[in-house]
Order: sequence, then C-alpha cells, then structure tokens
Amino acid sequence: MPQQRLELTWIGKGDEPLLEPRILIEDPDKSYGETDTDNMLIHGDNLLALKALEQEYAGKVKCVYIDPPYNTKSAFEHYDDGVEHSLWLQLISQRLKIIAKLISEDGSVWISIDDNECHYLKVLCDEIFGRKSFVASVVWENFYGRSNAAGISPAHNYKLIYAPMGKEWKKVRNLLPRGAKNLKNYSNPDKDPRGPWRTGPIFASGERHEGLMYTITTPSGKSVSPPKGSHWRMTEENFWKMVDLGDITFGDDGDNIPATKLYLSEVQDGLVARTWWPHTEVGHSQEAKREVSAILSDQSVFDTPKPERLVERIFTIGSNPGDLVLDSFLGSGTTAAVAHKMGRRWIGIELGEHANTHCLPRLKKVVDGLDEGGITKAQNWRGGGGFKFYNLAPSLLRKDDLGQWVIDERYNADQLAAAMAKHEGYTYAPDADRYWKQAYSTENDYLYTTTQLVTAATIDHLAEQLGPDESLLICCKAYQSAAEGRDARINLVKIPAMLADRCEFGKDDYSLNIVDAPKDEDQEAFVPAGQLAAREAEAEELRKYGRQKEMFD
Repeated sequence: MPQQRLELTWIGKGDEPLLEPRILIEDPDKSYGETDTDNMLIHGDNLLALKALEQEYAGKVKCVYIDPPYNTKSAFEHYDDGVEHSLWLQLISQRLKIIAKLISEDGSVWISIDDNECHYLKVLCDEIFGRKSFVASVVWENFYGRSNAAGISPAHNYKLIYAPMGKEWKKVRNLLPRGAKNLKNYSNPDKDPRGPWRTGPIFASGERHEGLMYTITTPSGKSVSPPKGSHWRMTEENFWKMVDLGDITFGDDGDNIPATKLYLSEVQDGLVARTWWPHTEVGHSQEAKREVSAILSDQSVFDTPKPERLVERIFTIGSNPGDLVLDSFLGSGTTAAVAHKMGRRWIGIELGEHANTHCLPRLKKVVDGLDEGGITKAQNWRGGGGFKFYNLAPSLLRKDDLGQWVIDERYNADQLAAAMAKHEGYTYAPDADRYWKQAYSTENDYLYTTTQLVTAATIDHLAEQLGPDESLLICCKAYQSAAEGRDARINLVKIPAMLADRCEFGKDDYSLNIVDAPKDEDQEAFVPAGQLAAREAEAEELRKYGRQKEMFD
C-alpha cells in the first residue's frame, strides 16, 4: 500500500517556477550612513530577492518576521473563490520554502495573518516547516474600537510562530523584561540583604498528612494551624529553619499568618511571553499609522503598518543584538527601523515603490537619529549605523531579434562573473593577484568567466599558473575546438547555452496582481446611517428655526 500523507492541496500546487538566481547590485547613491554595514534594503520582486539571498544566507537568519497580503477576498479580480485561495497559497508557499532554508537552526519565523487565511496558512506551514516546528499562535489585539458594520466586530490578528527546534526553542528564546507593573509586587520592608521580595503561600491544598498538620505560635502569641482542606507546605522542623534564615515573614507586627519570602534575585530574569498581546502592551493599528505619518509627513500613510512596539516584542523574544533578521514584505519599513534601533543586523525586501518613497527616507531618519517616535525612547536610540540599498539585477539572458538567448548587455564584466558564480554555486571572491580566480567552490576549485574567445594558447597560459591539485571551470561565450580537453584540470562551458534551460530568464515579476475596485469620482462619500439621521434631524431643527424667525420678523 503506498504511503499516504496529510497535506493541503490547491489549484497549481507543485507548479514551482524555475527561479533565476539573480545578483544584487548596490546603488551607492541610495546607500546611507556607515559603509561597513551588513544591513540591506533590497528593491525588487521578493521571491527573486529571496532566491538571490539563498546561497549566501542559508541557515544564517535568526529571526524572520513577515506581514504578507492577507487576501481579504477582494484582492483578486475576476477569479472565483477556489482560484483566489489557490493564488494566495501559491504566493506564500513559494516564499516560505526559501525562508525555511534561510532560517538558522536556533531561529524562528513569525507570520502576521488574519482570519481569512490563517487556518489554511497553519496547515501550509506545518507542511513546509514541519508540524513539530510549530511553537504558538499569538493573538494581537490590533483594534480596540468597535465596528457596528460587522456581524462580530473584528479586533485581532494572529502571529504564527515556527522554529526548527520546535519545543526545544524555549531553551534559546528570550524572556520579556519585567515591567514596572510586575516589579511593584516586590519590596524590602525589613531591609533583607538579599534584596526585594514578595510573599508566597505557606499552605497547600490536598490530602492532609500528619507531619504537615502542626500548630505554630507567631511572635505576637497567635496560634496558627492549616485551614480546613489544606496543610503546611513543609515540616515543622523545616519551617523553623526557614524562620531562622529569615525566609518566613509574620508581617510588620509579627501578628500575620506566616508567609514565605520569594526573592526577586532568585526568580528568572524575565517573563515568559503569553499568546495574548493586548494593544496596551504592543500598540494597535492606529498607533502604527500615526508612527508612519509622523516620520513620513509628506507621504501617504501605508495601508497596514504594524506598530514598532509589536515588532520590538518579536525581536526581543526571537533575537539578540548583532543577530540577523529578515522581512521580505517590508512595506513602510517598520521591521528594518525597529531592528536598527535594537542593534540587530537586518535585510528588508520591498517590491513596490514603497522601497523608495517610504522605506528609504524613513531609514535615513533612523540612521540620523531624527526619528523620535515608536521605540526610540525605550531603546535610547540616538542614531548611527547605516545600510546599503540594492536593486535586483536584470535577468542575465534575453532573447535577441532572432529569438536566440544572449547575455544582457547591461551586465559589466564583474557583474557577469558574479552572476555566473551564483548560477554555478561558487562563492564570488575575486583574487587580487590571479585574475582568473574570480570565485571558488572549494579551496582548490575555481571559476573564471570571460567574454573573450578562449584559445588553446589561453588554456596553456592558465595551465602554467594552475597548481597540480587545483581545478578551473571556464565560462565563456566561445572557445576554439583545440582548447577543449587540452588540460585535464580545466573544463570549458559556453554561455548562454549552458544556462538557457535552467530557469525562467526574462521574468521579473512573481507577485500577484492585487487590484482595488475602480473608484467613481462622482460618487458621494459614504455616510453611516446613524450620522445621516442625525444630520437630517439637525437640518429639520434649522428649518424650524427659520420658519419661526420669519414669523417674528
């Protein structure tokens, strides 16, 4: 009997694109701040950008936070419900499969989602990351008002959390700092040298045991025994030992029922995060819009930003200063801004013009220390650092007028060498002394890319410089037949012939065409029924006043 498996299916599942592994090209005019930085702001299709990162960053990203399109059932024009869900699942699954390769063994993935696709996404993530990798589903109270237009007023989104370590991730995740509200329970009225403490229970409920049913006398002379249905938590001998050690308190007057002292210094350094995140702790959607509007006053507010406090909590739990974090749906730049203020290294990817109109100016202000909102004060952020701005390189190959694949003329020699290294799985690292050592796969295997005709003389020249245990792959546009097989250590391949069938060249957009319904400029603005009735009542009052005024004039 064939092995069966539980999985989510949809229209088009399994039709995976043959992604071209593009290179990233820095735009120095848009890079900002310190030049020695690992922070990357990438403008381009996020599926191709993730593919571009795969080789170098596999297993190196500590925390991924993404806020993908939620698929609100109105996102796709002219599709029935089944196709719509399938398109959304295809968009997400392709990206999550690469993210699964980027995340480190002790890392975690956090995904924002709402009710429209949450439960489909949970099953999809179980399949991609493994069901044992599921950590929790956090509920974020993103809206604290009330919508009278809804059957039940929505007030929350979700954060699905996955970690390769599964349940063991709790050993490496961070605790939340204890806030003032939690610390106020601790004090030190008796000036105990061990520091602040709070009282703990002295009695326990359960089966009554003779050795735990004794009576004690407080310093004030009061007799105390366990109440009905309970017993002391320790033997009488241990009780008086704890009294001698100062671990039992009878109150200021020695007249209270005894209690144990629980010292702040002996409890864990922070609090375990819960799955319920109220807006009072991590902010809400309106707070997020105000943050973006304040720092980008000359720009339209991004539709669905997340408050900085929310992302701060995610990075507090899932990363440490210096760790690398990633957001492939960067939007207005909140994730990168928070990561920068918290001392994390970051990679942010944004397809749309938001990369230039929102992310770039926002992050410049963060570097300059001119962003006074969000978590700036909480993190004591005063500016510094920097980031590099990258564009996704054009497709390496294009078809000429005869329909033949040719190398795109926009690639210079260095870019072509870097692109070929990525295609062949080599690490691009040009040698300062040997021009032909452009990339390596091992310490003895090298890659050389050239657009010049490779001749027998070329091979002989390279063979003289090549060590006896070294090997070289030459990627070229053309070579003489006499050059082929001339040296066993040197292999020759032609571009673009070697690449033409490997992937989808010439395709720059793997996004879904999310559209809004067309707007009628002449249509009157919507007014809720309650407001309309109030306006009519007010108008009637004015009309009555007008008639009365005429009578007395």
